[in-house]
Amino acid sequence: MRTRLARLYLKGDLRVETDTVPAPGPGEVLLKMAAAGICGSDLHYYQDGGFGPIRVREPIIPGHEASGIVSQAGEGVDLKPDTLVAVNPSQPCGACEYCRKGLPIHCLDMRFMGSAMRLPHEQGMFREWLVVPARQCFEAGAATTAAEAACSEPLAVCLHAASRAGDIEGKRVLVTGAGPIGCLMVAVARHRGAAEIVVTDLADAALERAKAMGAGRTVNVSRDAAVLGELEAGKGYFDLVFECSAAAPAIRSAIAAIRPRGTIVQVGVTGEIPIPLNALVGKELHIHGTQRFHEEFATAVALIASREIDVRPIISHSLPLEDADAAFKLAGDRTTACKVQLTF
Repeated sequence: MRTRLARLYLKGDLRVETDTVPAPGPGEVLLKMAAAGICGSDLHYYQDGGFGPIRVREPIIPGHEASGIVSQAGEGVDLKPDTLVAVNPSQPCGACEYCRKGLPIHCLDMRFMGSAMRLPHEQGMFREWLVVPARQCFEAGAATTAAEAACSEPLAVCLHAASRAGDIEGKRVLVTGAGPIGCLMVAVARHRGAAEIVVTDLADAALERAKAMGAGRTVNVSRDAAVLGELEAGKGYFDLVFECSAAAPAIRSAIAAIRPRGTIVQVGVTGEIPIPLNALVGKELHIHGTQRFHEEFATAVALIASREIDVRPIISHSLPLEDADAAFKLAGDRTTACKVQLTF
Protein backbone atom coordinates (compact mmCIF):
# COMPACT_ATOMS: atom_id res chain seq x y z
CA MET A 1 0.00 0.00 0.00
CA ARG A 2 1.24 3.51 -0.84
CA THR A 3 0.53 6.86 0.77
CA ARG A 4 1.02 10.44 -0.28
CA LEU A 5 2.86 12.60 2.23
CA ALA A 6 4.59 15.95 2.68
CA ARG A 7 8.30 15.71 3.53
CA LEU A 8 10.60 18.61 4.44
CA TYR A 9 14.17 18.24 3.19
CA LEU A 10 15.68 21.63 3.93
CA LYS A 11 14.43 25.05 4.94
CA GLY A 12 11.72 25.96 2.42
CA ASP A 13 12.05 22.63 0.59
CA LEU A 14 8.76 20.79 1.20
CA ARG A 15 7.87 18.03 -1.26
CA VAL A 16 4.73 15.95 -1.75
CA GLU A 17 5.86 12.36 -2.32
CA THR A 18 4.68 8.78 -1.93
CA ASP A 19 5.91 6.04 0.38
CA THR A 20 4.86 2.62 1.60
CA VAL A 21 2.45 1.97 4.47
CA PRO A 22 2.81 -1.13 6.68
CA ALA A 23 -0.14 -3.18 7.82
CA PRO A 24 -1.21 -2.47 11.42
CA GLY A 25 0.27 -4.88 13.95
CA PRO A 26 -1.13 -5.92 17.32
CA GLY A 27 -2.34 -2.88 19.24
CA GLU A 28 -2.15 -0.64 16.17
CA VAL A 29 -4.63 0.96 13.78
CA LEU A 30 -4.44 2.08 10.19
CA LEU A 31 -5.93 5.56 9.82
CA LYS A 32 -7.12 7.37 6.73
CA MET A 33 -6.01 10.81 7.79
CA ALA A 34 -8.65 13.52 7.66
CA ALA A 35 -7.24 16.89 8.76
CA ALA A 36 -3.92 18.09 10.15
CA GLY A 37 -2.99 21.55 11.38
CA ILE A 38 0.23 23.43 10.70
CA CYS A 39 1.74 24.31 14.08
CA GLY A 40 4.20 27.07 14.91
CA SER A 41 7.01 24.53 15.24
CA ASP A 42 6.20 23.10 11.81
CA LEU A 43 6.38 26.62 10.45
CA HIS A 44 9.74 27.23 12.13
CA TYR A 45 11.09 24.05 10.53
CA TYR A 46 9.89 25.27 7.13
CA GLN A 47 10.92 28.93 7.44
CA ASP A 48 14.09 28.68 9.53
CA GLY A 49 15.19 25.04 9.51
CA GLY A 50 14.36 24.75 13.22
CA PHE A 51 13.91 26.83 16.35
CA GLY A 52 16.29 27.38 19.24
CA PRO A 53 18.68 24.43 19.47
CA ILE A 54 16.32 22.07 17.58
CA ARG A 55 17.36 21.83 13.93
CA VAL A 56 16.13 19.75 10.99
CA ARG A 57 19.10 17.46 10.27
CA GLU A 58 17.47 14.96 7.93
CA PRO A 59 14.24 14.74 5.88
CA ILE A 60 11.19 14.85 8.14
CA ILE A 61 7.44 14.49 7.70
CA PRO A 62 6.07 17.33 9.86
CA GLY A 63 2.69 17.41 11.57
CA HIS A 64 1.61 16.58 15.11
CA GLU A 65 -1.98 17.86 15.36
CA ALA A 66 -4.33 15.69 13.35
CA SER A 67 -7.43 13.57 13.10
CA GLY A 68 -8.12 10.44 11.11
CA ILE A 69 -10.71 7.76 10.44
CA VAL A 70 -10.09 4.18 11.50
CA SER A 71 -9.70 2.00 8.43
CA GLN A 72 -8.25 -1.20 9.85
CA ALA A 73 -7.56 -2.37 13.40
CA GLY A 74 -4.80 -4.71 14.46
CA GLU A 75 -5.17 -7.58 16.91
CA GLY A 76 -6.46 -6.54 20.33
CA VAL A 77 -7.86 -3.18 19.23
CA ASP A 78 -11.45 -2.25 20.06
CA LEU A 79 -11.76 0.80 17.81
CA LYS A 80 -14.42 0.29 15.16
CA PRO A 81 -13.86 1.06 11.46
CA ASP A 82 -15.08 4.49 10.29
CA THR A 83 -14.55 6.01 13.77
CA LEU A 84 -13.16 9.56 13.72
CA VAL A 85 -10.28 9.91 16.18
CA ALA A 86 -7.94 12.64 17.35
CA VAL A 87 -4.34 11.43 17.39
CA ASN A 88 -2.14 12.15 20.40
CA PRO A 89 1.41 12.61 19.03
CA SER A 90 3.06 12.10 22.43
CA GLN A 91 4.71 8.76 23.24
CA PRO A 92 6.49 8.82 26.63
CA CYS A 93 8.47 5.68 27.39
CA GLY A 94 6.70 4.90 30.67
CA ALA A 95 9.88 3.54 32.25
CA CYS A 96 12.34 6.40 32.82
CA GLU A 97 12.84 8.35 36.05
CA TYR A 98 10.31 11.06 35.17
CA CYS A 99 7.67 8.68 33.85
CA ARG A 100 7.94 6.71 37.10
CA LYS A 101 7.51 9.97 39.04
CA GLY A 102 4.28 10.76 37.18
CA LEU A 103 5.90 13.42 34.98
CA PRO A 104 5.70 11.83 31.51
CA ILE A 105 5.93 15.29 29.90
CA HIS A 106 9.60 15.23 30.94
CA CYS A 107 10.24 11.69 29.71
CA LEU A 108 13.93 11.08 29.03
CA ASP A 109 13.10 8.96 26.00
CA MET A 110 10.09 10.89 24.65
CA ARG A 111 8.97 10.18 21.11
CA PHE A 112 6.85 13.03 19.78
CA MET A 113 5.54 12.72 16.24
CA GLY A 114 6.80 15.29 13.75
CA SER A 115 9.65 16.41 16.02
CA ALA A 116 13.27 17.01 14.98
CA MET A 117 14.48 16.82 18.58
CA ARG A 118 15.67 13.21 18.24
CA LEU A 119 17.91 11.73 15.58
CA PRO A 120 16.59 9.92 13.61
CA HIS A 121 13.72 12.40 13.64
CA GLU A 122 10.25 11.30 14.68
CA GLN A 123 8.12 11.33 11.55
CA GLY A 124 4.81 13.18 11.70
CA MET A 125 1.27 13.08 10.39
CA PHE A 126 1.19 15.04 7.14
CA ARG A 127 0.33 11.90 5.18
CA GLU A 128 -2.75 10.30 3.72
CA TRP A 129 -2.45 6.97 5.56
CA LEU A 130 -0.86 6.39 8.98
CA VAL A 131 -0.30 3.39 11.24
CA VAL A 132 -0.25 4.39 14.90
CA PRO A 133 -0.65 2.67 18.29
CA ALA A 134 -4.35 2.53 19.19
CA ARG A 135 -3.60 3.98 22.65
CA GLN A 136 -2.82 7.27 20.92
CA CYS A 137 -6.26 7.48 19.30
CA PHE A 138 -9.15 9.20 21.09
CA GLU A 139 -12.67 8.93 19.72
CA ALA A 140 -14.10 12.29 18.68
CA GLY A 141 -17.72 13.15 19.42
CA ALA A 142 -20.46 12.24 16.99
CA ALA A 143 -20.98 15.88 16.02
CA THR A 144 -17.27 16.73 15.91
CA THR A 145 -15.81 17.51 12.50
CA ALA A 146 -12.39 16.30 11.40
CA ALA A 147 -11.13 19.90 11.45
CA GLU A 148 -12.27 20.37 15.05
CA ALA A 149 -10.80 17.05 16.19
CA ALA A 150 -7.44 18.06 14.71
CA CYS A 151 -7.39 21.01 17.16
CA SER A 152 -7.25 18.66 20.16
CA GLU A 153 -3.47 18.83 20.37
CA PRO A 154 -3.09 22.64 20.53
CA LEU A 155 -6.03 22.84 22.94
CA ALA A 156 -4.30 20.27 25.16
CA VAL A 157 -1.19 22.50 25.15
CA CYS A 158 -3.33 25.36 26.46
CA LEU A 159 -5.05 23.22 29.07
CA HIS A 160 -1.67 22.21 30.43
CA ALA A 161 -0.55 25.85 30.45
CA ALA A 162 -3.66 26.69 32.46
CA SER A 163 -2.79 23.97 34.96
CA ARG A 164 0.56 25.69 35.52
CA ALA A 165 -1.26 28.94 36.36
CA GLY A 166 -3.30 27.61 39.26
CA ASP A 167 -6.79 28.95 39.94
CA ILE A 168 -7.93 31.30 37.14
CA GLU A 169 -11.44 32.03 38.40
CA GLY A 170 -12.00 35.72 39.04
CA LYS A 171 -8.55 36.72 37.77
CA ARG A 172 -7.62 39.57 35.44
CA VAL A 173 -5.81 37.82 32.59
CA LEU A 174 -3.53 39.16 29.87
CA VAL A 175 -2.76 37.04 26.80
CA THR A 176 0.14 38.33 24.70
CA GLY A 177 0.02 37.04 21.13
CA ALA A 178 -3.21 36.10 19.34
CA GLY A 179 -2.05 33.26 17.14
CA PRO A 180 -3.77 29.87 17.37
CA ILE A 181 -2.31 29.12 20.80
CA GLY A 182 -3.08 32.61 22.12
CA CYS A 183 -6.68 32.37 20.90
CA LEU A 184 -7.14 28.93 22.43
CA MET A 185 -5.59 30.25 25.64
CA VAL A 186 -8.31 32.90 25.69
CA ALA A 187 -10.97 30.19 25.37
CA VAL A 188 -9.44 28.16 28.19
CA ALA A 189 -9.17 31.20 30.47
CA ARG A 190 -12.82 32.04 29.76
CA HIS A 191 -13.82 28.42 30.42
CA ARG A 192 -11.90 28.50 33.74
CA GLY A 193 -13.79 31.58 34.92
CA ALA A 194 -11.43 34.51 34.31
CA ALA A 195 -13.06 37.81 35.27
CA GLU A 196 -11.39 39.79 32.49
CA ILE A 197 -9.30 38.83 29.47
CA VAL A 198 -7.23 41.33 27.50
CA VAL A 199 -5.26 40.27 24.40
CA THR A 200 -2.39 42.08 22.71
CA ASP A 201 -1.02 41.54 19.22
CA LEU A 202 0.27 43.40 16.16
CA ALA A 203 -2.37 42.18 13.71
CA ASP A 204 -6.03 43.24 13.64
CA ALA A 205 -7.14 39.95 12.05
CA ALA A 206 -5.59 37.98 14.90
CA LEU A 207 -7.23 40.23 17.49
CA GLU A 208 -10.64 39.79 15.87
CA ARG A 209 -10.28 36.03 16.27
CA ALA A 210 -9.30 36.52 19.91
CA LYS A 211 -12.59 38.36 20.43
CA ALA A 212 -14.46 35.47 18.81
CA MET A 213 -12.77 33.12 21.29
CA GLY A 214 -13.85 35.17 24.30
CA ALA A 215 -11.51 38.12 24.77
CA GLY A 216 -13.21 41.09 26.40
CA ARG A 217 -10.72 43.65 25.13
CA THR A 218 -7.97 43.66 22.52
CA VAL A 219 -5.03 46.01 22.01
CA ASN A 220 -3.08 46.43 18.78
CA VAL A 221 0.28 47.37 20.28
CA SER A 222 1.64 48.60 16.95
CA ARG A 223 -0.65 51.63 17.11
CA ASP A 224 -2.18 51.67 20.60
CA ALA A 225 0.99 51.46 22.67
CA ALA A 226 -0.33 54.16 25.00
CA VAL A 227 -2.90 51.70 26.28
CA LEU A 228 -0.08 49.55 27.60
CA GLY A 229 1.02 52.47 29.76
CA GLU A 230 -2.40 52.51 31.42
CA LEU A 231 -2.18 48.79 32.13
CA GLU A 232 1.31 49.17 33.63
CA ALA A 233 0.32 51.96 36.05
CA GLY A 234 0.40 51.31 39.77
CA LYS A 235 2.82 48.39 39.40
CA GLY A 236 0.53 46.58 36.99
CA TYR A 237 -3.09 45.64 36.39
CA PHE A 238 -3.15 41.89 35.74
CA ASP A 239 -3.11 38.92 38.09
CA LEU A 240 -2.04 36.46 35.43
CA VAL A 241 -0.33 36.57 32.04
CA PHE A 242 -0.17 33.85 29.40
CA GLU A 243 2.74 34.92 27.20
CA CYS A 244 2.14 33.25 23.83
CA SER A 245 4.30 35.30 21.45
CA ALA A 246 7.87 34.59 22.62
CA ALA A 247 8.66 38.14 21.43
CA ALA A 248 11.02 40.10 23.67
CA PRO A 249 8.89 43.30 23.64
CA ALA A 250 5.79 41.32 24.64
CA ILE A 251 7.62 39.62 27.49
CA ARG A 252 8.87 42.97 28.78
CA SER A 253 5.33 44.36 28.55
CA ALA A 254 3.96 41.35 30.41
CA ILE A 255 6.40 41.90 33.27
CA ALA A 256 5.47 45.59 33.38
CA ALA A 257 1.71 44.98 33.26
CA ILE A 258 1.44 42.29 35.92
CA ARG A 259 0.87 43.15 39.57
CA PRO A 260 3.40 42.24 42.28
CA ARG A 261 3.42 38.52 43.07
CA GLY A 262 1.40 37.83 39.94
CA THR A 263 2.00 34.81 37.72
CA ILE A 264 3.40 34.68 34.18
CA VAL A 265 3.05 31.42 32.27
CA GLN A 266 5.51 31.36 29.38
CA VAL A 267 3.77 29.46 26.59
CA GLY A 268 5.62 30.78 23.52
CA VAL A 269 9.02 29.31 22.66
CA THR A 270 12.08 31.00 21.23
CA GLY A 271 15.85 31.11 21.71
CA GLU A 272 17.69 33.25 24.23
CA ILE A 273 16.36 36.77 24.87
CA PRO A 274 17.14 39.42 27.51
CA ILE A 275 14.56 40.04 30.24
CA PRO A 276 14.34 42.82 32.88
CA LEU A 277 15.51 40.75 35.82
CA ASN A 278 15.30 43.70 38.19
CA ALA A 279 11.53 44.02 37.57
CA LEU A 280 11.03 40.28 37.96
CA VAL A 281 12.83 40.36 41.32
CA GLY A 282 11.33 43.67 42.46
CA LYS A 283 7.77 42.53 41.85
CA GLU A 284 8.40 39.06 43.33
CA LEU A 285 6.84 37.49 40.26
CA HIS A 286 6.08 33.83 39.71
CA ILE A 287 7.20 32.66 36.25
CA HIS A 288 6.24 29.19 35.06
CA GLY A 289 7.32 27.39 31.95
CA THR A 290 4.91 25.02 30.26
CA GLN A 291 5.34 22.46 27.52
CA ARG A 292 3.12 19.98 25.80
CA PHE A 293 0.55 17.95 27.80
CA HIS A 294 -0.33 14.46 28.96
CA GLU A 295 -3.72 13.72 30.50
CA GLU A 296 -4.98 17.01 29.07
CA PHE A 297 -5.29 15.48 25.60
CA ALA A 298 -8.33 13.41 26.55
CA THR A 299 -9.84 16.47 28.24
CA ALA A 300 -9.31 18.54 25.08
CA VAL A 301 -11.10 15.95 22.94
CA ALA A 302 -14.05 15.95 25.35
CA LEU A 303 -14.27 19.75 25.53
CA ILE A 304 -14.28 19.98 21.74
CA ALA A 305 -16.90 17.23 21.45
CA SER A 306 -19.22 19.05 23.86
CA ARG A 307 -18.33 22.43 22.33
CA GLU A 308 -17.74 23.74 25.84
CA ILE A 309 -14.75 25.15 24.00
CA ASP A 310 -15.58 25.97 20.39
CA VAL A 311 -12.39 25.82 18.30
CA ARG A 312 -14.03 26.66 14.99
CA PRO A 313 -13.19 30.41 14.97
CA ILE A 314 -9.44 29.71 14.79
CA ILE A 315 -9.67 27.42 11.72
CA SER A 316 -9.03 29.89 8.91
CA HIS A 317 -7.97 27.76 5.92
CA SER A 318 -8.06 24.17 4.69
CA LEU A 319 -5.94 23.09 1.72
CA PRO A 320 -5.41 19.67 0.15
CA LEU A 321 -2.14 17.83 0.75
CA GLU A 322 -1.06 18.52 -2.83
CA ASP A 323 -0.91 22.22 -1.92
CA ALA A 324 1.21 21.69 1.20
CA ASP A 325 3.86 24.22 0.19
CA ALA A 326 1.23 26.88 -0.47
CA ALA A 327 -0.39 26.02 2.88
CA PHE A 328 2.89 26.62 4.71
CA LYS A 329 3.37 29.94 2.95
CA LEU A 330 -0.19 30.92 3.87
CA ALA A 331 0.32 29.88 7.49
CA GLY A 332 3.20 32.33 7.70
CA ASP A 333 0.94 35.27 6.81
CA ARG A 334 -0.58 36.38 10.11
CA THR A 335 -2.54 39.18 8.45
CA THR A 336 -4.70 36.51 6.81
CA ALA A 337 -4.26 33.11 8.43
CA CYS A 338 -4.71 31.61 11.86
CA LYS A 339 -4.93 27.81 11.91
CA VAL A 340 -4.18 26.43 8.45
CA GLN A 341 -5.00 22.74 8.00
CA LEU A 342 -4.14 20.17 5.38
CA THR A 343 -6.87 17.78 4.25
CA PHE A 344 -6.38 14.30 2.82
